Amino acid sequence: MDYEVKNIYKKTTATTAQVEVTGSKSITARALLLAALARGESVLYNAQFSDDCAVFLQCLKELGINCSVDGTTVKIDGCGGVLPKKSAKICVGSAGTAARFLTALCAFSDGEFVLDSSDQMKKRPIAPLISSLESAGAQIISENNTFPLRIKGARFDSGKTTAPRGGAAASKKPTEIIVDVTQSSQFLSAILMSAVCLDRPVHVKPVGSHGAKYVEMTLDMMWSFGVTVCEEGGGYTVSGSYAAKKYDIEPDLSAASYFYAAGRILGVDVKVRGVMPHSMQADGKFISLIKNFDGGTVDMGEFSDQALTLAAVAPYFSEPTTITGVEHIRKQECDRIRAMAENLSAMGVPYEEFADGIKIYPAQPRPAVIKTFGDHRVAMSFALTGLRADGIVIQNAEVCSKTFSAYFDVLTSLISALTR
Repeated sequence: MDYEVKNIYKKTTATTAQVEVTGSKSITARALLLAALARGESVLYNAQFSDDCAVFLQCLKELGINCSVDGTTVKIDGCGGVLPKKSAKICVGSAGTAARFLTALCAFSDGEFVLDSSDQMKKRPIAPLISSLESAGAQIISENNTFPLRIKGARFDSGKTTAPRGGAAASKKPTEIIVDVTQSSQFLSAILMSAVCLDRPVHVKPVGSHGAKYVEMTLDMMWSFGVTVCEEGGGYTVSGSYAAKKYDIEPDLSAASYFYAAGRILGVDVKVRGVMPHSMQADGKFISLIKNFDGGTVDMGEFSDQALTLAAVAPYFSEPTTITGVEHIRKQECDRIRAMAENLSAMGVPYEEFADGIKIYPAQPRPAVIKTFGDHRVAMSFALTGLRADGIVIQNAEVCSKTFSAYFDVLTSLISALTR
């Protein structure tokens, strides 16, 4: 479907509005995995059920994890670190988080697994993760280091049927794993969370540079579910095992960011229900930034999901906006820097494109059809531009279902609330 955005700039009759968004995708994905690896039944509240998280949950079921869903509440009967099935074929679709996390889970388990994906996911980087998992003893067969992957887990034929921690295992020399995080911090998070599946201690050392906020989220959640991660020698040593718990998932700040940006464009106060002043999510930085930002240079390496959002709002700032530190987003759902450039060009907004970012000059956008390139964040971000410009049409707006299927319904409700 196409969605034509309504220009309501200087047409608002209300000065405040409140919206509600789904639970955090990043937290939901981690909670699903940690609950699956815990002993006992965990209950997750306010889980997000975008396409990505639904795929993740289905894959866990196919690996033998018992799960049930009631609205946004998920009950998971954890496996205690030992997957019930020793063979399975799963498809991660286009869910990048599921792709990385489940690859590590299977690689550290006792069994043989086949992981496939969508064509889009096959273009996204995973080679550094494969290399790290192979160094830990997993055998992974792939063509050009992409999906499909045939994995023989590092604990294959180990003969162990109990949880992999404690006793003699704890006294073994730690397995040293080096992981390059330059392309994605998810490689490190994936290894850290599933390291408990091995029958020995694990020390993980990251190399390269990437935003640390998502890794901090991973560590916080691992601690919450009972596993200790000690930072030492430039790396992390994982010990302990996960325990089932009841866990509340924060509202998704990636989703919330669009509505705070909408308020900034329109000069009104938009709040998102449930968003607290402090959060473990990286996009909290964007919410703080957008309040008073009026142009300048921003390194968005640590909250790069909102680079598109800032680009979509940038034409309305008083000064040029330069976004840097986001070269890696060229290899996400699409080349996001190129997507910014093409859509800004279509709207007649001057820009300069760089390898790791873009500079955008103030200008009034003209009518244009926004190409989404199959990317949910392109669709959601550039819809904001249309709140202050005539004739902005979002092509294939349904792609937002990847993380926020109700996005355009919520946006329409916000427009109505501000103009009624």
